[in-house]
Amino acid sequence: MRAHEAGALHGELGLRGPAWLRTPEDVNALVPQLWPRTVVRGPDGALTVGGLDVRDLAREFGTPGYVLDEADLRARCREFRAAFPDEDVYYAGKAFLCRAVVRIIAEEGLFLDVCTAGELAVALAADMPAERIGFHGNNKSPAELARALDAGVGRIIVDSDAEIDRLTALARERGVRPRVMVRVTVGVEAHTHEFIATAHEDQKFGFSLAGGAAAQAAFRILDEGVLELRGLHSHIGSQIFDADGFEVSARRVLALQAQIRDARGVELPELDLGGGFGIAYTTQDDPATPADLAKRLRRIVDGECAAERLATPRLSIEPGRAIVGPAVFTLYEVGTVKPVSLGAGVDGADVGRTYVSVDGGMSDNIRTALYDASYSATVASRPSSAAPMLARVVGKHCEAGDIVVKDEFLPADVQPGDLLAVPGTGAYCRSMASNYNHVPRPPVILVGGGAARVIVRRETEDDLLALDVG
Repeated sequence: MRAHEAGALHGELGLRGPAWLRTPEDVNALVPQLWPRTVVRGPDGALTVGGLDVRDLAREFGTPGYVLDEADLRARCREFRAAFPDEDVYYAGKAFLCRAVVRIIAEEGLFLDVCTAGELAVALAADMPAERIGFHGNNKSPAELARALDAGVGRIIVDSDAEIDRLTALARERGVRPRVMVRVTVGVEAHTHEFIATAHEDQKFGFSLAGGAAAQAAFRILDEGVLELRGLHSHIGSQIFDADGFEVSARRVLALQAQIRDARGVELPELDLGGGFGIAYTTQDDPATPADLAKRLRRIVDGECAAERLATPRLSIEPGRAIVGPAVFTLYEVGTVKPVSLGAGVDGADVGRTYVSVDGGMSDNIRTALYDASYSATVASRPSSAAPMLARVVGKHCEAGDIVVKDEFLPADVQPGDLLAVPGTGAYCRSMASNYNHVPRPPVILVGGGAARVIVRRETEDDLLALDVG
């Protein structure tokens, strides 16, 4: 499709930037905020990461594969640690977790948040100090809670009356006094997809603030004296770019802290405002830096504490996506290129979209189908002087919704055998991957120090069959 024809569909499809200005140089360009910081185009037009050519990575490790830039991951850990030197930064393991990543975040001075026994098992297997682990979850089983207590995790975020019952009984049996926080549902409508907004009233997480359940949970824990109540926890959602929701959340949860002080004479020493900090998936996204986040959150907390005459509690946050998301891109191979006519444009010319099928899809990135998420893409194995065309990157699965990138301008000469790279896939891609259509899950390749190694191996058909007991 010619460039002016792409422009005819631009407004209708909500594409990024003015389509009529797209040039071959544009589709070969890399927007720095979308990519791990060591990714560049080499002299011959192919992408390199950590100095390694993606074509060599594809030959050695195959496609599809998640490529993790170790330098970028460590730099993001350090930026959060530097921005929050007097606070506790918990890496949210649900974004992506494996033993190598646990070791990296531990080496960089971060804490770790887990929400299942499986995530806890990975953390302990990687020798993460248990006292630096927080344990989340809305339905922790007695077995999971017992394992957390026996391991000596640093804190447990309690989410229901039933959980308080379970944990209290287990603590009494063991003669221990675990540190806990009460998760508070503060009634904030975060500006994000409904499936990842977690602080409005009608959802499964936490104790309601408006209904009084959060206050009653805190009073109960303090009165019974079996669990050590360290503070309150609030998480308003994910992929959030403005601080307004955090300001409302902090105001409401600190008002509850003041209520607890007035009713029980106790000032809780900690406050967790959760995570959910957004990253750039497309050029329309403008995420805040860790330093800017720290400045805003401190201003909010200090101001609300002054208003409530509270001592400022020790703050903790839980970035996951903001640390690992931009550090990874997925490398695919193009298999089929299929032009599809979409009819006449505003000038009467025929316009269309080209479906570019890759060797992965919704089994390695479900977010587009699940959350209507937007991604970017580029041809990674060569440059092109061809005009840009409107493309949709799709997967190999037997599903019409198997879309990786909804709308992107790719060079019109994209062809089978090209490598395609999709940035921003470090969070919730491998961790939510599946074996749909019995497709083995891709490996995770760590690139750092001029070398590449597998940290999560590619699944095989033997792996699939091993679970099928016949």
